[in-house]
Amino acid sequence: MNKVLATTGSGEFYETDYEIPPLTEDEICVRAVLTGVCRSDIDMMQGNFGPLPLNMQGHEGLGKVIGVGANITDIGLGDFVATRGEPAYADVYNVRRDEYVKVPEAHPRYILEPVACGINVVQQAVSDIYKRSGEGKRLLILGSGFLAWVAYHTILLNRLDFNITVVGHSNADMWGNLLSDSYTGTFDVIIDLSSRTDVFDKPIVNNEALVVFGSQKTVTTDFSNLLWKACTMVFPSPRTDRFYDCMRDAAIWIEKGDIVVDNFWTKCYNRSTEWQQAFADGKDRPSGYSRGYIKWD
Repeated sequence: MNKVLATTGSGEFYETDYEIPPLTEDEICVRAVLTGVCRSDIDMMQGNFGPLPLNMQGHEGLGKVIGVGANITDIGLGDFVATRGEPAYADVYNVRRDEYVKVPEAHPRYILEPVACGINVVQQAVSDIYKRSGEGKRLLILGSGFLAWVAYHTILLNRLDFNITVVGHSNADMWGNLLSDSYTGTFDVIIDLSSRTDVFDKPIVNNEALVVFGSQKTVTTDFSNLLWKACTMVFPSPRTDRFYDCMRDAAIWIEKGDIVVDNFWTKCYNRSTEWQQAFADGKDRPSGYSRGYIKWD
């Protein structure tokens, strides 16, 4: 019987049966190989939102193709694909067209969905970012985690011309002298991937600045800082139609070595024996933990 790991938001994941719907002409069927444990999954487990229905549990997938719909021509049986379709915590699941990308091997670096999220932080707003680039222009990244690292390199790969400041406290060894613990002055573009409220509380935006909000936060504001300066706000999301392009960019850039994400995947958990520990560590984040993934036998 096909199984899926799922949560009802009561503080834990459990294993239950999952019946695979009939394969449509515009879908592929994959057997799970690797699935990343996303922070949003942990939030859902703890009851902070949702829970999502059973057929939407797990979204950072990498699988081996075992079925191909009649209208699918870009993939074949036995290929490896990174998926953004759910439920990636199932042993076997179907994936719709434009929600998978072929990858060369079953390696955690090719769990593309979280990498694509970091790319999308920039790409969804890239035209607005480009308008504000040029000699002497300043860009601030608030946060130094996984998304920030990918967003930073996406800016470089797009050849956007900015003086970039990155402010954060995590992954200091990886960032090296690129990472700061504070900033000064004002900025033309701010990419906020933190829990901070500086954009609302401090006069850090230039006139007609762009603010990209890539993290959730609770804030009470009258938006006076942003209104007075005629700022533009963008809220990047995997729900954009262009997210598939970000997944393809992720596959290309990772294979070429333009973005190196291997060091972020710090822990592998066996699907048969360690899956509960995967969610426990995702919640408690022990020393040295960055991102974990579950591996099927």
